[in-house]
Amino acid sequence: MAGASMKDIKLRIRSVESTMQITKAMELVASSKLRRAKERAENSRPYFDLLYKSLCDIAAAAGCDVESPFMQKREIKKTCYVVIAGDRGLAGGYNNNVFKLVEADCPGLADACFVPIGKKAVEHFKKRKAEILTEAYMIVDTMDSDGAAELAGMLCREYLAGSFDRVVLVYTNFASMLSQTPIMLPVLPVEPSQYETRETRQPLTIYEPAPSVLFSNLIPDFVTGMIYGGVCESLASELAARRNAMDAASKNAGEMIEDLSLKYNRARQGAITQELTEIVAGAEAQ
Repeated sequence: MAGASMKDIKLRIRSVESTMQITKAMELVASSKLRRAKERAENSRPYFDLLYKSLCDIAAAAGCDVESPFMQKREIKKTCYVVIAGDRGLAGGYNNNVFKLVEADCPGLADACFVPIGKKAVEHFKKRKAEILTEAYMIVDTMDSDGAAELAGMLCREYLAGSFDRVVLVYTNFASMLSQTPIMLPVLPVEPSQYETRETRQPLTIYEPAPSVLFSNLIPDFVTGMIYGGVCESLASELAARRNAMDAASKNAGEMIEDLSLKYNRARQGAITQELTEIVAGAEAQ
């Protein structure tokens, strides 16, 4: 009985050790990719900041009286959600936190359409039979500025055509290695209050053509910057979440191995004691 127990414990230890090797390998892979993803996220921010500043300047130059179809408020009958999730699992609550944020804003996924970016996002909304505009963006890691521009162009065209009345970007903001926060960011229509006003200051730039025309032409680039920035932030967040999850799994596996080793040694000690007792009892019987 003791021998069978020892065998089971030994097999369990080997199984946990094998799992621990996998989690350690995945942690190292995530760590190696994280540095590049972090740099990519940091490099994407200046473009968005410069474009945002340009829109602020144009809005200020026009006295915040810019007439653009991208700024006209409508009755919100349908919302388009651009949801950025991961390509794979084993990243803790990274994917679920994004989906919970969407479902909190859109219970039952009714009166909405979705542009999922990432394999997990596509699978999630297909399983729930939600309206998906396109499944062309299955891999987050391969999403570049050209892909973001293509998606932004489609969203702007559909918005102007009246296919939906609001566009929302849902992604995960990379704050630090230990902190990643899911965020829901309104994209369209553009709220004039989002841009600083400088009516009392004489504008130093003369815009040609008119600010309203230039503003409308810049909106697709602005949406492109938001999508690409969200992709970069989400990718870094996914890798950081996976690294943390695999590190925690490796530590838990180490603790399990220590506990199982202690049980194995106790069982082995009990088996040796039992054998010695049987030998002594047999010698006394003779």
